[in-house]
Amino acid sequence: MAWWWLLLLELWTVMPTWAGDELLNICMNAKHHKRVPSPEDKLYEECIPWKDNACCTLKTSWEAHLDVSPLYNFSLFHCGLLMPGCRKHFIQAICFYECSPNLGPWIQPVGSLGWEVAPSGQGERIVNAPLCQEDCEEWWEDCRMSYTCKSNWRGGWDWSQGKNRCPKGAQCLPFSHYFPTPADLCEKTWSNSFKASPERRNSGRCLQKWFEPAQGNPNVAVARLFASSAPSWELSYTLMVCSLFLLFLS
Repeated sequence: MAWWWLLLLELWTVMPTWAGDELLNICMNAKHHKRVPSPEDKLYEECIPWKDNACCTLKTSWEAHLDVSPLYNFSLFHCGLLMPGCRKHFIQAICFYECSPNLGPWIQPVGSLGWEVAPSGQGERIVNAPLCQEDCEEWWEDCRMSYTCKSNWRGGWDWSQGKNRCPKGAQCLPFSHYFPTPADLCEKTWSNSFKASPERRNSGRCLQKWFEPAQGNPNVAVARLFASSAPSWELSYTLMVCSLFLLFLS
């Protein structure tokens, strides 16, 4: 019986490593993502940082930069005025979402999240991925004078003409009206896909939606940190049952 206890002890010891590895270097099950991350010969502009290991293709990276992106037929210019710096932040966020292989700890099945209708081909999404404080602050500052008509861009649009238009009665107002704080912009725009973290860049505890490719991908270490603390419930439950069973027999 003693050897069983030793085996269970070893399994409890290595379980966090197993759980964490399952969440590293993966692509979510979504409409435009590759099945597994791999290098790309070329990616377009703001998507370039992920070229060495990407969940997106060149085609996806190019479409992410179009004013009415065919990725989701979504126009950032739904209120006409969008400052260039603001547009750049949104394209970076789209590249981050479509290309990053370091979002595993925050991937969730769409069906479990209360979406009214899951987008076609969208099996998974990210929830509460922690963006660094500077990312949210700079994004908000560069978008303050741009215009929008909604705080939650995930739903509620008028799609009658094939692309998103402001719903009836919605007013086009500066971003600062719909997003009073940087956290509001980061968290509300895509229905809590991102979470505004109090941590700063290079802390190792928050994600950067864009980075200088020559300096390496800082999100690899962040994903590993969060993955190591993510529970593997199926394995935990099995080991718990075995432990109780052996305790009963002894």
